[in-house]
Amino acid sequence: MKHFTTVNHIDDLDSLLLLVKQIKSDPYSYKELGTNKTIGLLFFNPSLRTRLSTQKAAVNLGMNCITLNLNNEGWSLEFEDGAVMDGNKAEHIKEAAQVVSQYCDIIAIRSFPTLTDKEKDEAEHVIHSFLQYATVPVISLEGASEHPLQAVADILTIQEYKTKQKPKVVLTWAPHPKALPHAVPNSFIKMMQKSNVDFVITHPKGYELNPDITKNSTILYDQDEAFQNADFIYAKNWSNYNDYGKITSQDPSWMVTTEKMALTNNAKFMHCLPVRRNQIVSDAVLDGDNSIVIPQANNRTYATQAILTKILQDEDH
Repeated sequence: MKHFTTVNHIDDLDSLLLLVKQIKSDPYSYKELGTNKTIGLLFFNPSLRTRLSTQKAAVNLGMNCITLNLNNEGWSLEFEDGAVMDGNKAEHIKEAAQVVSQYCDIIAIRSFPTLTDKEKDEAEHVIHSFLQYATVPVISLEGASEHPLQAVADILTIQEYKTKQKPKVVLTWAPHPKALPHAVPNSFIKMMQKSNVDFVITHPKGYELNPDITKNSTILYDQDEAFQNADFIYAKNWSNYNDYGKITSQDPSWMVTTEKMALTNNAKFMHCLPVRRNQIVSDAVLDGDNSIVIPQANNRTYATQAILTKILQDEDH
């Protein structure tokens, strides 16, 4: 594995999951791989789980870790080719990516979408620029259109908690006061399409995601119908895709409640966090016995560690 910026970079999910499970059972088993290696974490946006889990994964592998919050600690970067840099951008990505590549063996980047320029967001403008100019492997810590590390943790969590060979997994839209990206649902959908699950997406009409990603997945506009006999409920808000980045529904009836969960097959509740209590999901569900959001978050470390392991192994060969 050279880079990891999309779920599409996973060529063998079964072998990756075996590696994640092995690492989880013995987190220090590959520590020699990272000895005298450095990972640079570049954040254009805030983070809690992604930042800490990636740092822990790197430390478990014996790596040094450098973190830079580019919005307030680094120079403002210019990403456009041919730009006349007479404004507030002090450094071009061409130099920045090459310089960071000299300091780090792996570069990991977190960059949220504009939610105004769909074409630029779907092109992963920031991460793609690092891919273009960096000379070391690049990892996405969440981009404009995907969050692949989260998706690896999600499928590991489903594997650990499933009680049947082919569980029913439902991705449900839920209301939120802010316009949110499509990265988590996009990567989750891609991961479910790779997995042996009965997968359903449910959301209000008009909240369809990118059809190139949802493809042949089942989409229901009736949340109650979608929840019937589900084994996992994954709640997530996303802003409108067609009316790009806009909030065109805040329907409170889409919040996940105990009444909704009663329609399921004693389903486990999942969310990537952070989560808005009593907006996305009720306290009763989030604090209930079937909520697995905390172990789901814990799996972020081992998912990331497995990806770093594969990149480091390939670098050594």
